Amino acid sequence: MKYAIIILFVAIAITLGTGIYLNQTEIDIKLGGILIGSSLGTGIFVWMPLFLYYRSKGRKLKDYMLTPENIKKMQGKNLD
Repeated sequence: MKYAIIILFVAIAITLGTGIYLNQTEIDIKLGGILIGSSLGTGIFVWMPLFLYYRSKGRKLKDYMLTPENIKKMQGKNLD
């Protein structure tokens, strides 16, 4: 999973760079826009959820939620 995320990130970065290059040099503005849009969409809707799942695997979600107990802990009040 780790290597798949790294490979996907590199592919997205290369596609984004190619799209920006095509737009800046005005070689093919339409293709550049398509490459930029597809790389951003892939990054947002594919890579980011995979990355978040991989990094949060095995952690308790309750530790990161703002519950009344956690708010009291942050304010320094006892739960008793």
